[in-house]
Amino acid sequence: RQLTPSEVSLLNRPSAFDVGHTLVHLAIRFHREDMLAMLVSSIDGGGPGLKRVPSYVAPELASAIRRHAATIFNAKHSHSLPFPFVTEFTTFILPAEIEDLPSSVQEQLFEELLDKDVQQQLESEPAVINWSVEITVQLGSRLYALWNRSQGDCLLDSLMQATWGVFDRDSLLRGALADSLTHGGQLLYPRWLESETRQARQLEFSLSEAQWAEDWSSLVGRASQPGASLQQLHVFALAHVLRRPVIVYGVKFVKSFRGEDIGYAGFQGVYLPLLWEPSFCSVTPVALGYTRGHFSALVPVEHSRTHEMGVPNNMVRVCYLPLVDSERKLLPIHFLTKAEVGSEEHLLRQWLDVSTTDGGLLVAK
Repeated sequence: RQLTPSEVSLLNRPSAFDVGHTLVHLAIRFHREDMLAMLVSSIDGGGPGLKRVPSYVAPELASAIRRHAATIFNAKHSHSLPFPFVTEFTTFILPAEIEDLPSSVQEQLFEELLDKDVQQQLESEPAVINWSVEITVQLGSRLYALWNRSQGDCLLDSLMQATWGVFDRDSLLRGALADSLTHGGQLLYPRWLESETRQARQLEFSLSEAQWAEDWSSLVGRASQPGASLQQLHVFALAHVLRRPVIVYGVKFVKSFRGEDIGYAGFQGVYLPLLWEPSFCSVTPVALGYTRGHFSALVPVEHSRTHEMGVPNNMVRVCYLPLVDSERKLLPIHFLTKAEVGSEEHLLRQWLDVSTTDGGLLVAK
């Protein structure tokens, strides 16, 4: 329960009590770590294994955010390309105040916010996130995998979490994705076909035109089916809806429950909105993690530092995302044409705000 104006007036200590504060606020203010731990653990829904993501803790606020998000989707295809697209850019990060909490409370908070299994898989050798001490510690850009619903819409949920901090309960991205493939399929198809044909040649097999058409029809159909599994093409299309790059840090191989490699994942890499003009898009990417058939939003904790890449600066708030893997190989860019292959670093610098760290790592801000 929150303190009311009459209660604050009665207490008559404006330096200690504010309208709207709860016992949790007061426990933090008065450094009562024992009380804070007890309060957090006793909150309905708290405890080991149970999740209290922001969407669940503040359902009214989450609904208001989704209502606002619905107003920033331009679905009239009034621009140069027949894709629905967002008209403003947002990026969700965890608040810096988390780092001020006692370690026991911070641990419980992360237990309820994050997907620890996904975090462990992405950080296990060979790690695909948080493998660079320079990026995670010196530049304060550790990534955390947010928990989301495992109901088949995890790609859409994770993108909404990475941008707005809420789930795609109203199917905003699902609708925009279906619209993109229905109305803009003729623009996406050539890049998809060229990419798939190139991969098929590398694996020494080929498909007939009828088989390619059948595969394409299946991908278009999945876009509009709630709960249907989504593929690389759908990530590429959603990068155009969001008008910004999407970076997927994913496991290389999908493993069985016994830990055996059962297939190549192929999701890791950078998805650029190549069909738009760069000037129409944001250079700030969103980051996702991919594990066994599941996408998760990867977000940092807001971090204030007094320097940026060795250059003095006051209270810089920025996250650095590696554009190379732990072996320092450039992340692949999906759905390039033959003419673009070989120009990957140039394309990254064209579409992203790219820097090189003191340790020589290529990163995006």
